[in-house]
Amino acid sequence: MNPSTAFGLVFTDELVRCGLREVVLAPGSRSTPLAMAFLAAERRHEVRLHVRIDERSASFTALGLAKVSRRPVAVLCTSGTAAANFHPAVIEADESGVPLLVLTADRPPEMRGTGANQVIDQVKLYGSAVRWFCEAGVPESRPGMVGYWRSLACQAWAQASGRAGALAGPVHLNLAFREPLVPGDAGEPDWPEPLDGRPGRQPWTSFEWPGPWPDELEVPWTERGVVVCGDGDHDPATLVELAERAGWPVLAEPSSGARRGPNALSAYQYLLAAPEFMATHRPDLIVSSGRPGLSRPQSALLGSSGAFGSGPERRHVVIAQGPGRWADPQRAATDVAPAIRLTAVPGPAGDSRSWLGDWRRADGAARSAVDAVLDDGDALTEPRLARDIANHVPAGALLWTGSSLPVRDIDFHLSPRDDLRILASRGASGIDGTTSAAIGAALAHRGPAFGVIGDLTFLHDAPGLALGPSEPRPDLCLIVINNDGGGIFSTLEQAAFPGSFERVFGTPHGAELKHLAAAFGLPYQRLEQPGDLTKVLQGTGLRIVEARTDRAAGAALRARLREAAAQAIRSVL
Repeated sequence: MNPSTAFGLVFTDELVRCGLREVVLAPGSRSTPLAMAFLAAERRHEVRLHVRIDERSASFTALGLAKVSRRPVAVLCTSGTAAANFHPAVIEADESGVPLLVLTADRPPEMRGTGANQVIDQVKLYGSAVRWFCEAGVPESRPGMVGYWRSLACQAWAQASGRAGALAGPVHLNLAFREPLVPGDAGEPDWPEPLDGRPGRQPWTSFEWPGPWPDELEVPWTERGVVVCGDGDHDPATLVELAERAGWPVLAEPSSGARRGPNALSAYQYLLAAPEFMATHRPDLIVSSGRPGLSRPQSALLGSSGAFGSGPERRHVVIAQGPGRWADPQRAATDVAPAIRLTAVPGPAGDSRSWLGDWRRADGAARSAVDAVLDDGDALTEPRLARDIANHVPAGALLWTGSSLPVRDIDFHLSPRDDLRILASRGASGIDGTTSAAIGAALAHRGPAFGVIGDLTFLHDAPGLALGPSEPRPDLCLIVINNDGGGIFSTLEQAAFPGSFERVFGTPHGAELKHLAAAFGLPYQRLEQPGDLTKVLQGTGLRIVEARTDRAAGAALRARLREAAAQAIRSVL
């Protein structure tokens, strides 16, 4: 057996022992030893293999799979610029704490710097965006290799999954192979040592958390507290329960998973943008988790200065994502802790609920006023679509949102519900690979899945729709809101410069999305009016629904919604 084939068999077997169940690969020659080993593992029903023709799509498919399953997913490519196309997904995985095993095949070291074909410098290609990097070395036929390869697989798994003591995230193994890359004939010499792993299919090396991270932080209760939950792959139940016990409102972004329970507010963004309300409802204690950042008023609330003032009496506790990683872009945190425990919380009899009651009344008034504007007429608008999609997809569904305008529209209009999982690539909030990530998430989700993305996002990842006839197919309804350009820029200051806006920011494209769907053989429907939404959401498999809207009209509608909400909030003060 040649060294490259031996490595592929041993390394793959050890990853399966660690818990690997999903593998995504982009085809190439230098990655052959692992590609063939992963295919053999799929035929033994040990892993599920996904093949993508585009490396960027492959890496974001892996990201979606890992984000839903919360276990490392391997993504494999050949050498050269193929590996560079993984970089956006690696960055997103780093920022979001998503476990990826990034496996880049490479030419052997003697070919580097010689002008050889498809050879670039792949050593530490992703810089500090990975939890761990290893230049594995060229496989050799000598004793000791099997133990090294198996321990290497275990260490990579532990670093990616967070079991080595750090936050879960991507790891990068650069794997150089000499030819031959394919199995030889029966005449090859035997391997100099057994290829077997530990008895009983046990991993070669077991890793456990090296000890408890610092204890939970004790914080005295105050009536005027709020819980702010941003994007993050964490279980929000503890913070939701904390808010209910303390009598605090929950201001939860859609992809936090925390917009649930009686204290979660649907229209909180309108409250934060109302100066009259915030002037009298500045919290004394903020507990934040995840990565909040969907609006400027929200950032002002979390900041140490600005519209709501600051002072030593206000405390801001940030719940860390893991050792050495927490979100505090305003640099306003007074405390960082893995968990919080309230002390001196009054019992039900002595509890004053005026603080929470004020937030609820204002939230209800804003919600009613905004819904009245949205329901006035049969126009197909982005805010109404976001509200209706998020509120009407079936229980147990997964909803993947574009990280720009769709997630913000959903944030402004989603009613609390505990039977819907909403995800987005909000770690770095890039446009890259959104369709592929949604497909990966749908493949890992047990139940119906839906996606809401913009037209530029859809076009940016068109290769993600190229699923071969033998590939696992997702049950995903991808709803594309087509406003012929970059809709979010119409809500920003750039829109005040009409002379340059359309070409530089609006970027209209004029593409016919139905032709793109047809090119990939995908079912396509056009949503003409809001009342047809329930009908187009039905079906199975990967399918495309297009909803055409107007960017300028959308910006004007959002301004009317803000004004209607502000008037309603003032009426209950």
